[in-house]
Amino acid sequence: MARSSAIGPARPHPPAGAGAGRPGSLALPDEDRVLSPRTGYTRAHWEATADALLDAAWRWASPRGALLHLPGAPSAAGVRSDGLEGFARTLLTAACRVAGAGGADPQGLLERYAEGLDAGTRTPGAHDAESWPLVLDHDVQGQPMVEAASVALGLRLTRPWLWDRLDTAVQDRVEAWLRGALRSLPAPSNWYLFPFTVAGFLESVGRGDGHTRRVRERALGLLEAWYRGQGWYTDGDGRAFDHYNGWALHLYPVLDAHLSGATGPHAERLREHLEGFGLMFGGDGAPVYLGRSMTYRFGAGAAVALGAVTGHTPLSPGASRRILSGCLRYFLDRGAVGPDGLLGLGWHGPHAPTVQPYSGPASPYWASKAFLCLLAPAGDPLWTEVEAPAPSEGPDRVLALPAPGFLVQSTGADGLVRVHNHGSDHMRPHHGESAEQEDPLYARLAYSTGTGPTSAANPADNDFALMWRGGRGARRRIHPLGAGHGDGWGWAASWHRPVFPGGSPVLPALRVESVVVARGRDELRVHRVVGAPEGAWAESTGWAVGPEQRLESRLRPLRGWTALDRPCAPAGTAFTSWARVPRLTGPVSGTTVFAALAALAAGPGAQDGPGSPGSPGSAVETVETVETVEETDVTEVIEVAGHGGALTVRWAGDGALTRIAFDPLTVTHDEDTNAAEPRWEPR
Repeated sequence: MARSSAIGPARPHPPAGAGAGRPGSLALPDEDRVLSPRTGYTRAHWEATADALLDAAWRWASPRGALLHLPGAPSAAGVRSDGLEGFARTLLTAACRVAGAGGADPQGLLERYAEGLDAGTRTPGAHDAESWPLVLDHDVQGQPMVEAASVALGLRLTRPWLWDRLDTAVQDRVEAWLRGALRSLPAPSNWYLFPFTVAGFLESVGRGDGHTRRVRERALGLLEAWYRGQGWYTDGDGRAFDHYNGWALHLYPVLDAHLSGATGPHAERLREHLEGFGLMFGGDGAPVYLGRSMTYRFGAGAAVALGAVTGHTPLSPGASRRILSGCLRYFLDRGAVGPDGLLGLGWHGPHAPTVQPYSGPASPYWASKAFLCLLAPAGDPLWTEVEAPAPSEGPDRVLALPAPGFLVQSTGADGLVRVHNHGSDHMRPHHGESAEQEDPLYARLAYSTGTGPTSAANPADNDFALMWRGGRGARRRIHPLGAGHGDGWGWAASWHRPVFPGGSPVLPALRVESVVVARGRDELRVHRVVGAPEGAWAESTGWAVGPEQRLESRLRPLRGWTALDRPCAPAGTAFTSWARVPRLTGPVSGTTVFAALAALAAGPGAQDGPGSPGSPGSAVETVETVETVEETDVTEVIEVAGHGGALTVRWAGDGALTRIAFDPLTVTHDEDTNAAEPRWEPR
């Protein structure tokens, strides 16, 4: 069969704008509660979702389909780059759809992409209706490098039905454009895996050379330098642990090895990663809202899909599908797909704080990586095994991950998962610490599947800060002090240097040491301030929840606090349009120890509602002294040794003891108060 520039005659697609007014609800098959008792979703639901998203996106294609100009404000990279992003990211969805069906393509998807490949690479860099932008250095014109990886991966997955049927001249032009990714400088992060992926494709089709080999060796060497253990990589130098572990740092090398039949350490690292990451999806399917690019939504399941397809996973096929389908359904049920049938920028629906400067209208289609699950054929156990409970749906668990500095806490009764952050700050080693650049996506002490961080302009949730001379000391660079867990409990700790706005950002010798001990739904939060100036005040906040959420946020003083209030966060979070944040305050000087008990739990929707005290419809702002705050029935402080000494807490109910000491930091927990030697974890 002779090759052609496109596979058969190009199918016409509706002109740009034809999708306006299209119903946002997807036409999905009936639920199957026998095979999928928890979500009702099957492989057919994934196929139907992919088909609908692709159909809606292609309504905004250029005349020959090289650029998909989805409606919306442009990213920092510009309109042409955004159009390439639409092409490349939807190509990855289409590739998973067609490859997973053994090449079956009744919608003629690959015909369209073949035509777009031909048109986009004829005159790269030209300012016409079809030409793709050139791939240049990350600080010049870098976004096309990201999209080059998706183009290369899509071509690799569909080689027999797309690449092999292109005219040789088109193949040559596509290669020439892709090689721009090999020549250009990536951003100092997961971006090095984009030319790695391009090089892997070129080698797989017999177009490799010394340049492709060096690019791949460079990326694999950086992965070794960035690996921190327990299946976690930092995203570049420093400490940046987030969802890029799954949808980039594991995905590209593991999938590359799977497609080529190569061996290496990356597969086992994925398995170890999923031991902890598999717990980071709530009973409602939501992933933990932590870090940047959360507009990729159900793309958070990419590592779970990759593990299921390659076999490198500790999760059963039924549990893997439960997580994947639960995550997909979580977003489809909450407005992630708009009236035009497109994935919009945001979380549930539109949400501006979730959007980064590099986010464009097609950016949410990075979620296409979750469709890797379709590479498992219909007869695979991933699709035939009955859904099993997700890890968060079992007994309460507390899991320490010292490598990233996380403590994962899940409660089976409400399906909530919390991640206490004592290790991820997204700061490069050469970055200076600035209070003005505090990032809510990394600076907070905890994140969850049911709450999102408040905006930088509102009171910070899950925060400990010092107030001095009208300034607030920000948590910027996080220094882990350790983490550990036992049966039903765990701890994590870190220290930071408060950074103040203005001309004197750092005070000599001032530092804050923070420890959390999790047990059930409760969080014992202890902070030791060292070197505080006279006249300083400390404040600690809990979880931010809104009146429409059926969640309760509790914060109780145990040591050092003198007042409690609940300021509002009018900008809300990704989960609610308006929120309140419980806040404790108290004076501090020299070395002082503070302790409080926090909890996030499902409730009867009893948070402040409109018209109630402290609600949006009320002028009441409740402020209480500690003497008037209701005494907690959960814990009591039974011993506090002098300045900076140990703090011991007895838990109500079973009388278990937790002891936190400093210099050096030790955390001990004893369920049996008659035991001779309590368990402990050193720094």
